[in-house]
Amino acid sequence: MTSLSEMACTVLGTSEGREKAAISRRFAAQWFENRDVQRPINIGTAKPPLQPARPIKPELLMPKDVPKRKMGSQKGRNALLHAVAHIELNAIDLHWDIIARFSDTIMPIGFYDDWVKAADEESKHFNLISNCLERHDSYYGAMPAHAGMWRAAQDTADDLLGRLAVVPMVLEARGLDVTPSMIKVFQNQTDTETVAALKIIYAEEVAHVAYGSKWFHFLCGKYDIDPKPKFHELVRKYFNSFLKPPFNEEKRAEAGIAPDFYWPLTENIEPPPAMR
Repeated sequence: MTSLSEMACTVLGTSEGREKAAISRRFAAQWFENRDVQRPINIGTAKPPLQPARPIKPELLMPKDVPKRKMGSQKGRNALLHAVAHIELNAIDLHWDIIARFSDTIMPIGFYDDWVKAADEESKHFNLISNCLERHDSYYGAMPAHAGMWRAAQDTADDLLGRLAVVPMVLEARGLDVTPSMIKVFQNQTDTETVAALKIIYAEEVAHVAYGSKWFHFLCGKYDIDPKPKFHELVRKYFNSFLKPPFNEEKRAEAGIAPDFYWPLTENIEPPPAMR
């Protein structure tokens, strides 16, 4: 039987977005079917690629070169959806990568349950947003995309704590901050199908951030590390930027991230009165 790490590498080695999502969902279903009958798939070990396979399009540009989006037109809103699709495609790979990249680290079976489930949901999200683009006469690959999305994975390729701190607890947590405003953009256009897709993503991303927080705290407890200063140290080491408010403090709290984790990482901005 193919190991979970080998499955992860197969997803990472698949370039076309819809195909990647389909394989990811099939492997996730297989993983949970085997778990249900108490015959878990072996975790195994593997050597994932430093970068996942990518389709010929979209063209990947440096962040400063990606055209600015203007929400007043359907073209601008398509650009926003395209950016979301690109994030979701990278998220599929990030969640499979954490399984394969750190397969030599012994973790509880729940660690793999969480990241397989997250990868499955990101695959669903990619399909949902791709459907939205296609309803508006566009598609994933129709315009340039951000070339720096995989940098966090490369920078933390040898540091599981760093990966957990930066990817779910910073990058995905940022999604909790900005998605409500995206939903409003499409509500104002009475685009009910896109609003429904974004609401599904918003609800499920809370759990992905929570998985990061859970396993970050688990490893800190295992190695007798104080989690808050360690989080600050790792974000400053790997993120190379300040965190930017406003923060969605309610959803971040649901995901297990307290304000004193992220407010000290902002640039010369007054924290809420309760933290002063």
